[in-house]
Amino acid sequence: ASGAGKTTLLTVLAGLEKPSKGEILINGYSIHARPDKIKGVIGYVSQDDLLIEELTVFENLYYNAKLCFADYSESQIVERVNIMLENLGLETRRDLKVGSVLDKKISGGQRKRLNIALELIREPAILFLDEPTSGLSSRDSENVIDLLKELSLKGKLVMAVIHQPSSDIYKMFDKMIIMDTGGYPAYYGPPVEAVSYFKRATHQAQSSRGQCETCGNVNPEQIFNIIEAKVVDEYGQPTNKRKVTPVQWHEMYKSKFNVQKIKDEKDDPPQSLKIPGKIKQALVFAARDLRSKLSNTQYLLINLLEAPLLAVILSFIIKYKSAPGGTAYLFRFNENFPAFLLMAIIVALFMGLTVSAEEIIRDRKILKRESFLNLSWNSYLMSKVSILFLMSAIQTLLFVLCSVFVLEIKGMTMAFWLILFSTSCLANVLGLNISSAFNSAVTVYILIPLLLIPQMILSGVLFSYDKLHSMISNKEHVPIIADMMASRWAYEALAVHQFTSNDYEKPFYQYEKGASEADFKAAFLADELIKRYEFVHENYQSKDKDVRQKVNDELYILRRRLANDSFKGELSEAELIHGLTMAGYNDKLDKAMKSHLELFKSHYQNVYNEQISILEKKKAFYEKNGFDLNEEKNLYYNESLADLVKNVNTKDRITTYRGRLVQLIDPIFQEPIPQHPLDYRTGFFFPQKYFMGFAFSTFFFNTLAIWLMTLLLYIALYFEWARKAIHAAGRLTIVKRK
Repeated sequence: ASGAGKTTLLTVLAGLEKPSKGEILINGYSIHARPDKIKGVIGYVSQDDLLIEELTVFENLYYNAKLCFADYSESQIVERVNIMLENLGLETRRDLKVGSVLDKKISGGQRKRLNIALELIREPAILFLDEPTSGLSSRDSENVIDLLKELSLKGKLVMAVIHQPSSDIYKMFDKMIIMDTGGYPAYYGPPVEAVSYFKRATHQAQSSRGQCETCGNVNPEQIFNIIEAKVVDEYGQPTNKRKVTPVQWHEMYKSKFNVQKIKDEKDDPPQSLKIPGKIKQALVFAARDLRSKLSNTQYLLINLLEAPLLAVILSFIIKYKSAPGGTAYLFRFNENFPAFLLMAIIVALFMGLTVSAEEIIRDRKILKRESFLNLSWNSYLMSKVSILFLMSAIQTLLFVLCSVFVLEIKGMTMAFWLILFSTSCLANVLGLNISSAFNSAVTVYILIPLLLIPQMILSGVLFSYDKLHSMISNKEHVPIIADMMASRWAYEALAVHQFTSNDYEKPFYQYEKGASEADFKAAFLADELIKRYEFVHENYQSKDKDVRQKVNDELYILRRRLANDSFKGELSEAELIHGLTMAGYNDKLDKAMKSHLELFKSHYQNVYNEQISILEKKKAFYEKNGFDLNEEKNLYYNESLADLVKNVNTKDRITTYRGRLVQLIDPIFQEPIPQHPLDYRTGFFFPQKYFMGFAFSTFFFNTLAIWLMTLLLYIALYFEWARKAIHAAGRLTIVKRK
């Protein structure tokens, strides 16, 4: 009867569900404790379609066979597939796509037969089928059962749930278990004798007859009519009360049937397949997935046209006549370029997420069927990742080519593509994690804004890192939470690379950097140090507790800043370290400090003048050799991006943060000062990062950081941490409700 638990019983026996108590043994081996001993032994055909809709009938069966028979040649696999198609009457439909429920290419009966063929082709030792004849014509049903009967005669164990079988099909089964509502066994034995058994149990006439003496037919419906017979009222009308309850039938079953336990013998169950190695599995998975995607015209068109269309729309909208006077377009004066870089990164993230968001959800039923083969999860994931990375490479390349053409961005194509490709690959693996964690595609697409919006907020472009919430903001370094965002690494890499490595800036960058460092120290830092020194000079002998604490703080700032500077003036590094303390500060040091600071300012003014002089000579040299620097600047240099990486709009050029003087202006010209070998952190738009004692360009380091995050996400995907976390949260919610 419906709801008796037939499918649940089948899934438990097949090992798809673990029993809450007891265990399932095959030849004495527990199927959950010793999966290595039953690899490929069990087959399972569910009620649902477990087909890849974009592949043909032949291809569905062919790729399944490739994963089962590593020792078969190509011709042997094709021959085996053709024989199976012929046995199930599918040879005339071999080249038709399976199609979806809304876009049918083959009939429902043919789909059912193909589902069965996917398991029959490898002839497992034990085969479970959940309603194999459902939706089939009577002729097709008999063909399917004939095949199953043939398997059983070869020594295979076939267990099937069946509804309303014809007399001929009913009599083909060797044994039958009848389960009453609630999962109570009511009968076990030969099918034909079942009718006689229930007739005798209810004291009916001619109870010895199980089949018609004339035609030999059996009416299986009699069994349910007897089991579910209703009590009639005084008017002869049936009531809702059954004559014999499920529990009563079960009690009779226990008294009448004594099912003997088969002797446990630790013989390895027969295995009818040879699984290919992990690399070959990955190649088969990849070939199947690629074939599936190539045959889906809509999927291909949308994914290949999406990137160039977005690029053209975005580039066209932000391109305007930006030259002085508005007479022509010049890349140099395009104020929208910094915003365009951010949008390009968001587009890369969006495309990477959407292309991967349904991948595992779509394959979940296929994975359930293939779980009996004990295939490599890593091979499956690697095949997915390789196809998605290929798709992302094409998408981001098309986006970059269209963008650089419309906006006339020169000399940045490969760097631009590498960052967008890396970002999109990270989004691919993130999307696979989300796809693995949830069972509904709708849920996944609802989550995409929750993943993208933080990427925009913490990219460092829309909001300055030093002006965020006090729990997050950091005036000296990029906040840790922002380091978790791919957009932050990608944007910084693109902006820094575009500024420092464009054809105009590259020859002059080191001189501008030297001039910027000297100018900051002479124009801002020296004045700040003198102001703090004057406070110390006036108050270092004060007896007031608060004032002395303030003096101590100022000495700490002076000591830390001056001792670490390359300038060698009136005071040595040792004198600064030991003298700029409450205990070591005295009148002699006080007098020397004034001279030291004056020399500090004068020194860096001279350095600035020297750097500017060299820079001017360098530019004059280029002009003399025929370079039109103004034209080069128009083509390669962007003023708005330069203003952004120089942070020219900041009101404060210098600030105090955690006992340190922090430069806010010109981050693009600053050198990081690591606190320890593993300290990679810097301010936003620094040109270099230090790690383990080595200096790396920001472009290289940030690209590496994106790929490291991608690797960590892949590890999380491999161990299904997201899925386990969601399940754990769901169980916790249920417990709380209880």
